[in-house]
Amino acid sequence: MADVKKMATREGYGKALVALGKEHDDIVVLDADLAGSTKTGMFAKEFPDRHFNCGIAEADMMCVAAGLAASGLTPFASSFAMFASGRAYEQIRNSIGYPALNVKIGASHGGMSVGEDGASHQCCEDFALMRSIPGMVVICPADGVEAEAATKAAYAYDGPVYLRMGRLAVPVFHEEGFQFQIGKGEVVREGSDIAIIANGLMVYEAMKAGQALAEAGIRARIINMSTIKPLDEELVLQAARECGKIITCEEHSVVGGLGEAVCAFLSENCPTPVRRIGVNDVFGCSGPAYEVLEKFGLCADNIVKVTRDFLGK
Repeated sequence: MADVKKMATREGYGKALVALGKEHDDIVVLDADLAGSTKTGMFAKEFPDRHFNCGIAEADMMCVAAGLAASGLTPFASSFAMFASGRAYEQIRNSIGYPALNVKIGASHGGMSVGEDGASHQCCEDFALMRSIPGMVVICPADGVEAEAATKAAYAYDGPVYLRMGRLAVPVFHEEGFQFQIGKGEVVREGSDIAIIANGLMVYEAMKAGQALAEAGIRARIINMSTIKPLDEELVLQAARECGKIITCEEHSVVGGLGEAVCAFLSENCPTPVRRIGVNDVFGCSGPAYEVLEKFGLCADNIVKVTRDFLGK
């Protein structure tokens, strides 16, 4: 595919926070000593009185966010996905999820694309952890423009939201001004031979795979399913009925993520053959981001291979 502009989804998150801060006085932003990496430093520069560095104390940060939300403010609590979803899980569950408080969790550096930071920081379990919390919305945008729009949609939503962003600059395929709807997927390429449902950086990889498959005479429908919970069940059902087979793609473990959400829904509503592309229940490794992604099959070439094998072509 042609070269396109690249931007990290965390960059879109930072831009959205600044835009929202200019429009809404109730927004406060918390960070765990990672404002430069999560891009909340952009907000801190514009609104220093509404940005709070909680230090390397993510569990405490979530409790502070809960208190601020209970006081009528709209807090965005930000850290790396590994620490936001993992280290602070109990506090998110009991202090934010249980009372259904209006806290937004901005988790950056999710997935294998953290690259050189290695397995300790390559969080591929966060979808599973956050999906398991009753009432939690879970979103993984595909590019910087969608991340910006999703952050604004998260603000407008009354309740807890987990936003997962990446470290890596990825191709931008959404137009500026894109309108994001929580719980709605997006067909980015039409097709009827098979449906490929992806999120995060895997959407663009699926789009590249879709083009390669088309050249081989296979018409793959590509769906951007950026909201993992609530899942766009209507769109999944339509894809199952019209395409007959489905592949899911995510920068996350095959345990507990998008693939399992799709399979669970289809098993009860429209039993359909599914193949899941993701991290196969293993830890990651250190290395350049794209090399790590390729090693674990999180790339267009593997999507093409799995699709052709699945279809027997």
